[in-house]
This record gives sequence, C-alpha cells and structure tokens, in this order.
Amino acid sequence: MLLIEDDPGGSSIVPEPVDQSGRPIRVRTARNLTEAERLLTDDVHCILLDLALPAPGRAGDGADELAVLKHVLELAPRHAVLALTGADDTERGAEAVRVGAQDYLVRDELDGRLLSRAIRYAVERKRSDSAERRLAEGRVRAQENRRLERGLLPTPLLDGSPLRFAARYRPGRSRALLGGDFYDVVRTPDGTVHAMIGDVCGHGPDEAALGVELRIAWRALTLAGLCGDQLLGTLQEVLEHERSDDEIFATLCAVDIAPDGRRAGLCLAGHPSPLFVRPDVPARLLPYDNNGPALGLLPGPAGRGRRWSWAPSGA
Repeated sequence: MLLIEDDPGGSSIVPEPVDQSGRPIRVRTARNLTEAERLLTDDVHCILLDLALPAPGRAGDGADELAVLKHVLELAPRHAVLALTGADDTERGAEAVRVGAQDYLVRDELDGRLLSRAIRYAVERKRSDSAERRLAEGRVRAQENRRLERGLLPTPLLDGSPLRFAARYRPGRSRALLGGDFYDVVRTPDGTVHAMIGDVCGHGPDEAALGVELRIAWRALTLAGLCGDQLLGTLQEVLEHERSDDEIFATLCAVDIAPDGRRAGLCLAGHPSPLFVRPDVPARLLPYDNNGPALGLLPGPAGRGRRWSWAPSGA
C-alpha cells in the first residue's frame, strides 16, 4: 500500500494492515504527489490518500476540494484508491467515491482490522471494475468490427449461375477480427461470373475500411461493365484518393468466368496466382509470370495488372 500523507508522522497513526493470511502488508509513505509518483511501482496495489493533501498548483485557492484525488486517479488509473478524511468531512469522502475512489475511511475510526478489510475490498472492486470496463470496451469494439466485417464479407450475386461460391475469412493476426483482405463475386447480365480477391498492405481498421471501399468500388464498376485496365485504373484512383499514406498499396486477383464455364480471364496486380483444383487431379497454380504491379505501388498506367485468357485442360 502507498500512503500519501503530508504529515511526516502520518504513517504512525495508520494502523498496520495485514493480508488474508495475517501477514503484514508493506506500507510506503509519500509526503506529496511528487514522491508518490516515484514510489508508485508495479508492486503497489492500493493507495491510501489523505484528501487534505494540497494538490499541485492549487494550494489554498479552494478551486476544487478533490483536485488531489483527481490528480492521483490520473496518475494511477489501474490502482485501487482509498480516500482518508476526518469525522467532520464525510461528505467529501462520499464525493470522492463518486469521483472514482473505491471507498473512503474516517481517520478517527480507523483500526487495523477495518483498514485491512478496506484494502482487500478496494483492490477486488478495482479489479472487478477494470474487468467490467474491458469487457464493455471489447463488446463495443466487437460490434464496430462486426459492422465493418459485414462490408468485408459480401453476399455473392450469382442468381442464374450454376456456379457455387464458398468463402472463409480468417485474419492473420492473433485475436484480430479484421484484416486488410477483401473479396467479392458477381454475375453480370451476359452470364459472366466475376470473382475477385485482394489485400491492402498493413493491418488494422484503416486498412480494413480501405478494403471495404475497394470491394464496393470493384462491384459497382464491374456491374457497370468496366473490365481490364479500365477497371484497374479506376480502382487505383480510388485507392490513391482514400488511402491514409502514399505508401499504402493493394494487391488484386480477378477471374472472369465465361457463361459456359469453359473459359476464363485472369488478371493479377501484385497478387499471388490462384490455385486450380479439380477432383482426382493435383492442384496447380495458374500462370504467374505476367503478374503486374500492385495497385498504388506505381503511378498511372504502370500500376495496372496483367490480363490473359486461359482454358482448363480437359474442361
């Protein structure tokens, strides 16, 4: 425990607290907030603060009776805090709890048993409050990520096509819900099925949001009839306008499958070539040697991908 008390003999009037096993709890004493900051190490679990201690820069001005407590709460947001007050100032003690202290103690009523119990209660309450706050923050982040994830995981538009679509989205970072990857698949009125997968460099919500924008732009441009270099060039313009840093780029792989399913066009812009898989035949990579630069990596037309047609052998 860290006792913050401006009376040099303050520690002598605070009874010796003990833990649940009856062993003495080590007490450190600081006469001001400067000393408290120096003594506030990781092995301190509870702070006993004298509310009469003057706050830095506010001594005697009466501007805020709890300024010293607020300063300590900012200084030690992860520590339990007990406010120490006089018998005639219990209202300020109750206000201290409202501001953020775990409890308050009246100096004249203090004994070793009461102090020991108050320390244990304050530490456990702080842990509980911190866990509840982290849980609430985690729920908010999860809700926000789910909303964004719905943009990353689109509903395929394959009405009228015999092709089936399956996807699994799993970010590479541990405990992450979102990454910079994006994909989509749509069928245009002429019966062609257009599939795309891409990846924005980096990790985090900004990269995930950029992936959503590129996916939506790709779907809109594809349904509008754009293809090839025209589509890729427009996507690059979107990326250049929306990215947060000039070094951000995105790779892209797009496949256009003919209505009869026997021919397809492949376009690669800095992205690995897809695997071609058939029953009872070893999987193989499609040609990769004509892969063009990633979107946003080079300015203008040089940043476009390479495109060619291929027909699966025996299809």
